[in-house]
Amino acid sequence: MYSLGAPEGTPSSSQKILVSWTDGCMDVNLLSLRSEAAGAVRTALTSAEHLQLSLKAGLSQEERALTLHAGGAKKARNDGNEDLKEMLESNKESLKLEAMKRIVGLIAKGKNASELFPAVVKNVASKNIELKKLLYVYLVRYAEEQQDLALLSISTFQRALKDPNQLIRASALRVLSSIRVPIIVPIMMLAIKEAASDLSPYVRKTSAHAIQKLYSLDPEQKEQLIEVIEKLLKDKSTLVAGSVVMAFEEVCPDRIDLIHKNYRKLCNLLVDVEEWGQVVIISMLTRYARTQFISPWKEGAVFDENDVKTFYDSDSEEKRCQTDAKPYIMDPDHRLLLRNTKPLLQSRNTAVVMSVAQLYWHLAPKQEVGVVTKSLVRLLRSHREVQYVVLQNIATMSIQRKQGMFEPFMKSFYVRSTDTTHIKTLKLEILTNLANEANISTILREFQTYVKSQDKAFAAATIQAIGRCATNISEVTDTCLNGLVLLLSNRDEGVVAESVVVIRRLLQTQPTQHSEIIKHMAKLFDKITVSTARASILWLMGEYCERVPRIAPDVLRKIANTFTAEEDIVKLQAVNLAAKLYLTNSKQTKLLTQYILNLGKYDQSYDIRDRTRFIRQLIVPSDKSGALNKYARRILLAPKPAPVLESAFKDRDRYQLGTLSHSLNSKAAGYQELSDWPTVAPDQSVRNVEVIEPVNEWAALVGKSKPPASDDKFYSDEEDDKKEQTSGSSDDDGSSSSTSSSTSSSSSEESGSASEEEEDSSDEFDKSSTDSGKSSGQSSDSESEQKKTTNKNTQKVQAEKRTHNHADSDSDENAERPMAKASSSSSESATSDSDSDSEQDSAAKQKRKSNVKSKPKVEKKSKMEVSLLDLDDFSPTPANTVKSSVVSPSLLSDLEGLSLSGIAPTMQVATPTFGLVKTLELLHHMTGKGLSAKYHFPRQPCLYQPSMVAVQVTLTNCSDRSLEEIHIGERSPASLKIHCFNTVERLEPEASVTVSMGVDFSDSTQAANFELCTKEDRFCVFIQPAVGELLMPCSLTEQDFCKEQGKLLGMNETSATVAMATSNTSSQAITKRVLSVANVGVVASSEGRLHRFAGQTVSSQVLVLVQLEMKDSSGGLLTISTEKSVMASMLLRDLKQALAQA
Repeated sequence: MYSLGAPEGTPSSSQKILVSWTDGCMDVNLLSLRSEAAGAVRTALTSAEHLQLSLKAGLSQEERALTLHAGGAKKARNDGNEDLKEMLESNKESLKLEAMKRIVGLIAKGKNASELFPAVVKNVASKNIELKKLLYVYLVRYAEEQQDLALLSISTFQRALKDPNQLIRASALRVLSSIRVPIIVPIMMLAIKEAASDLSPYVRKTSAHAIQKLYSLDPEQKEQLIEVIEKLLKDKSTLVAGSVVMAFEEVCPDRIDLIHKNYRKLCNLLVDVEEWGQVVIISMLTRYARTQFISPWKEGAVFDENDVKTFYDSDSEEKRCQTDAKPYIMDPDHRLLLRNTKPLLQSRNTAVVMSVAQLYWHLAPKQEVGVVTKSLVRLLRSHREVQYVVLQNIATMSIQRKQGMFEPFMKSFYVRSTDTTHIKTLKLEILTNLANEANISTILREFQTYVKSQDKAFAAATIQAIGRCATNISEVTDTCLNGLVLLLSNRDEGVVAESVVVIRRLLQTQPTQHSEIIKHMAKLFDKITVSTARASILWLMGEYCERVPRIAPDVLRKIANTFTAEEDIVKLQAVNLAAKLYLTNSKQTKLLTQYILNLGKYDQSYDIRDRTRFIRQLIVPSDKSGALNKYARRILLAPKPAPVLESAFKDRDRYQLGTLSHSLNSKAAGYQELSDWPTVAPDQSVRNVEVIEPVNEWAALVGKSKPPASDDKFYSDEEDDKKEQTSGSSDDDGSSSSTSSSTSSSSSEESGSASEEEEDSSDEFDKSSTDSGKSSGQSSDSESEQKKTTNKNTQKVQAEKRTHNHADSDSDENAERPMAKASSSSSESATSDSDSDSEQDSAAKQKRKSNVKSKPKVEKKSKMEVSLLDLDDFSPTPANTVKSSVVSPSLLSDLEGLSLSGIAPTMQVATPTFGLVKTLELLHHMTGKGLSAKYHFPRQPCLYQPSMVAVQVTLTNCSDRSLEEIHIGERSPASLKIHCFNTVERLEPEASVTVSMGVDFSDSTQAANFELCTKEDRFCVFIQPAVGELLMPCSLTEQDFCKEQGKLLGMNETSATVAMATSNTSSQAITKRVLSVANVGVVASSEGRLHRFAGQTVSSQVLVLVQLEMKDSSGGLLTISTEKSVMASMLLRDLKQALAQA
């Protein structure tokens, strides 16, 4: 019952009765609920007794849970812990195990179970393996909090270190290292040393983890811990590698000498280490490489992986190197690191991919950094947190090497509506960094959409990006400026304000040409309320007051009227404007200036007051001002340099990519800076290891036991296997190649001479070509044999001339070499080959017999030397490449008839028969200062490289002066493969010349951007291929066509109904229309309503089948079958348009 007593008045009797009745009802309801709950509990207990279940919770406890206040809940939890304690003190192992499972479950949910520590620690001596595992999981969690109680069980942990079960030994060491009490440091040190010699790699891994804990507890143990680290670094288990490197980074990151002997082992084991260990090892090896190798970023650097001079330092190689001196040759260990980390770009762990990307960024030659691009773009499909970090690193990369790396993937950085603001801003930053003359129109169209975004911060950032584009690319400055002026009429004040600020910066570059814009902005002064925009307008009025002498005083009048209500930044600019107008137009503005200076003199902000006093003494003559007044005009009206709009990521490259410091743009605790490249290469012999025992994990992969290895090793056990296998294959064959030294051991076979590599590639191609062409008859076999002989002859001559021409090794690095060097070498060979044709023929005849004899050996060796780590090491160079340096004009006609692909027997390359080829403009004579260039696709196989599309360019001199040294300059992206035409030394006025070149479009319609250069100028041009020009005709029988079409179903098939013009319904008209669009071959059809065509992509040689099934006189079903679905869609669109045209 409530106590109803009030001093101000006594309630009536009816109110008392009402309250009493209400309380009575509440008591009755509560009693009824309690009785119902008690009855339910009795029923449950009765059922439990029938089922012989023992429930310790009594009826009174359940009643209390319904009646007690919130404090009862806490007591119930304590009762629950009491139950767990009773179970832990029980004699039954099953109850203890169940209790520990529940306790570990509580820990996993984030609940505190520290009260159970005494009960848990009593059971550490248990012999039950499963129970021990759970006990150690609990003790690792709470040993640091309950140190005193944990110390009571030290002896038990020491005994557990001798347990037969490796998991128990590791868990005991983990618990022991978690007890952070200085008194047990000697015990921990002894345990770590014993665990480091344990037979189980899991226990050794745990000892590496314990090293870090002991070092943080007692740094004085550093020297002893370094000895343990040095021992563990020699461990050959992939399970230990990551953990010990982490301990190395924590304890002694400056002891690089510990890594020397283990460098090659770590590089070779890197692929098999667990993911987080890979991240740590890559980070450490990045720092190591920056101290042990010289910079690969030098001009004219040569990346010859097969140079064996640094391998063995033999006398003959030293002499040859002295005559064949190169400005830079990459250290083999440097190349080993790059090669073995490249496969990790395909890792599912984003941290691993990011680590490899930063390694390539900081260590790889500039032309090889592009291999990380696709992997980084792939990470943009991950969560937004991953996107944020990856985009930050891409933004830094795109500033320095914006040409070629990310430009082909520009669409991946387009902003999506679902992106958050910080993701949008980073993508905007990258797009701005990638902007150039070729793609600025596309980017500006994208920016126009972004300006309309509802995200105000993003819209403002877009306007700033437009200003940066206008500053960096002078060709679009006026366009951007006009677009920003249009934004001044936008309804959004934020957009208008940001536009004003950006326009003000742009006007500083060309103020004399844009006085109208200044006047227009002055008219908007009353409507704009954002302080930064108003201050920008005032600054413009003051800076260019002499160009708008009538408008500037009126703006000063307006600001004087609202001076006291303005922000500080506006007031400061108002004072500056008044001072400048006083100096240039004192008659009209003298009183206004005095008025504003008086207002500023008594302003609340001391900044305004100080500026006002300074300006008054500067512009108003007085006794105190002295000589300073004479220089007022020079001080206030001095010309200001135009501001440089720079990226916010410009200076972030001082931090290592992928680090926290780079993300924060501030040095974080524990950050270790990358050292500069050494000017002189340190001694590489420190990494040589005298004896390397076979690694069990790798021996299992080989599948057989290995004989004892020799002492002259270099990289790893795996490569020793290769050498032994290749040596064995040579002995079995019993023959030697005349092009390589027969006296050298298997080590020379490992490094390989250039001629042997060329024979490998040639023989592999010949073998594949012969295998694929077995069903095509004797003619195809003879054709393949003819190509085999020609390839060998040309390659042998090139190997003989290498000592005279200083040519580079024909390794995979050649694919990455700048094309300008390839062009120069081709031009030199073109002038000299005409004189040496007879020499080539005689040399080929002399060596043909020895080549045929050594062919089985070379083929067998190439099979044995294939390594998964070596695959796709660089951009793939087709094995059947005909080098431009050995193709002379006299051989062109012979090579023209040869097949240039692996399926040559089923393909016939021929020129189209439907008429003239469409000519496109490459460079207009007005833009090219008299040089005009047009190009067309001759639809002939490219003689320089079969994966390239042949392009013929017609150069015309439309000027009245001679043009000299016409050649191809830089290309974009840098990885773009172009076979450049020979330099046109001189082109007279009104003269024309047609040159041939090859472009590898990689089966993409993306334009090939490059520079067409003369002696004086450089012009940016591009070749945009139609999708049909990326094909080459392929002749198939109707049966083969149907068979291949049956394999390309589902997602590999694209079809659409075509509405055809009446003039295109005949068979001849259809063929003409299809061939006008695509370079395909006609397949004979037994059915008149079916029209079939076959071709294959030039680069990847993927089959493309086109079938048109006529439904009626004016329509049909067009089907394209190919694995290239994007190409199929584009080809389908072009064919539909061609067939619909009259």
